[in-house]
Order: sequence, then structure tokens, then C-alpha cells
Amino acid sequence: MSEIDAKVLDRLFATIQSRKGADTESSYTAKLFSKGRGKISQKLGEEAVETVIEAMRDDRGAIASESADLLYHLLVLWADAGLKPEEVWAKLAEREGTSGLEEKASRTRP
Repeated sequence: MSEIDAKVLDRLFATIQSRKGADTESSYTAKLFSKGRGKISQKLGEEAVETVIEAMRDDRGAIASESADLLYHLLVLWADAGLKPEEVWAKLAEREGTSGLEEKASRTRP
């Protein structure tokens, strides 16, 4: 991901954070926050499914569009959970250069 792309996500997250407590009549993001984590999670799941559907259709433009929706809803979930993108970036950096199979095997199961 280029530096410009990462900054887009950072700016989007800042915008999402600024919508907490905003007027639900004028902000879709504020409306999501007001409905709680269950609704936010439901929307995230819906966008994930829509992304998969477009991937199966092999429609690059639709995959990009649905992926943008998916990322937006994921950032809303992070904001609701008090999780900052930097925490996720740090997890990714920790895993960088590690085989996905090795990383998965290293996780402890509950």
C-alpha cells in the first residue's frame, strides 16, 4: 500500500471518529454508532458478503466499490471498540515476514 493510500484510511478514520455523537439525521456514521456494536457488526458482515459476491462475479470495479464499503464499516467498528488503526498496523508489522501458516499455528486457542 502506498503512503497516500494509508493516509486516506487515516483521514477516513478521523472523520468517522468525529461523527460520534453527531446528529443521526444528518450522519449515517452517527446513526450506526447510535444503533450499537451489533448493528455495526451486522453491516460489516453484509459488506463482507457483498465483496465476496462481487469477487465471484469477477467484477473489478464492483470489488473495489464493495471493498471500500467493507473498509469503511470495519473502521466504524474499530472506532466503536476504541481501537486505533495504528494498533492494527502494529499487528500487521509484527507478522510481516512470517509465514501465514506459522503465524496461525503460533496463536493460542481459548
